[in-house]
Amino acid sequence: MAKDPRLKRFNLKGYNKPKRTPGHKSKSHMVLARSGGKTKLIRFGQQGAKTAGKPKKGESARIKAKRKSFKARHRRNIKRGKMSAAYWANKVKW
Repeated sequence: MAKDPRLKRFNLKGYNKPKRTPGHKSKSHMVLARSGGKTKLIRFGQQGAKTAGKPKKGESARIKAKRKSFKARHRRNIKRGKMSAAYWANKVKW
């Protein structure tokens, strides 16, 4: 199977490997998602979101609540798997 030309074009390391996109006007990350023989370029995450990231020791209650509400609000889309932006935002940013 030939490699997808988007890997080279967007300087991605491989399939299902997210990359930061600091130059994009609105989305903070991109990934060339691959599942079941299908590939799709997905841009996800709010550019400049300060509270995103893995839970940190001593995190405030406000940030914990924000993380919890994001996961609740996007639960259905996260369940769709690797071909959804919500899945990648949840995995990488939240």
